[in-house]
Amino acid sequence: MWPFRPLFRHFRNRFVAAIFNSTNSVTTWFKTIPMTLIRVGIGHDTHRLEPGGPLRLGGIDVPFDRQAVGHSDADVLLHALTDALLGAAALGDIGELFPDNDPANRDRDSGQMLQIAHAQVEAAGYRVVNIDGIVFAEKPKLKDYKPQIARRISELLNLNPDQVNVKAKTGEGVDAIGTLAAIAAQCVVLLEQQTSPSHTATGG
Repeated sequence: MWPFRPLFRHFRNRFVAAIFNSTNSVTTWFKTIPMTLIRVGIGHDTHRLEPGGPLRLGGIDVPFDRQAVGHSDADVLLHALTDALLGAAALGDIGELFPDNDPANRDRDSGQMLQIAHAQVEAAGYRVVNIDGIVFAEKPKLKDYKPQIARRISELLNLNPDQVNVKAKTGEGVDAIGTLAAIAAQCVVLLEQQTSPSHTATGG
């Protein structure tokens, strides 16, 4: 069998060389593909509930005999979303951008606040890929209002409706949510880098 060893080594070496060259070619090809920077942000907010109404939520008025209490219009979902946007782009948080000791923010429209934060995110070179939000409320039942809320958010941010999803959970009758003492929301935002940051982006 020994006469075949040189032939075996010859083909083995050629095979290894082919694999090596192929790997280098694939690696080189991958290096030519532009890489997209993806960033994720999370936002959370809670507001007390008191008698009154309607309930401002996700940019719309939901009929209810309680309302959220806050310095602005107390839209808990839009506040959580604003925080998620700012966090994903490392631009601080909603309290830094819109401090509650500033009289200009008294009863301020949360939709306007969201759009200002979104403009800063875009100025930093990012665009929204998708939004996923959860509202934690014992009442009212939000099943019939979730599509309206998602649509309103997509309008505020100039997104397609399928880029926004809204879910609702109860408190199962326990804690502040379950006893109707409070309402809360949580949002996750995925951003994709589009351009180099402009000099107008600030963290508030």
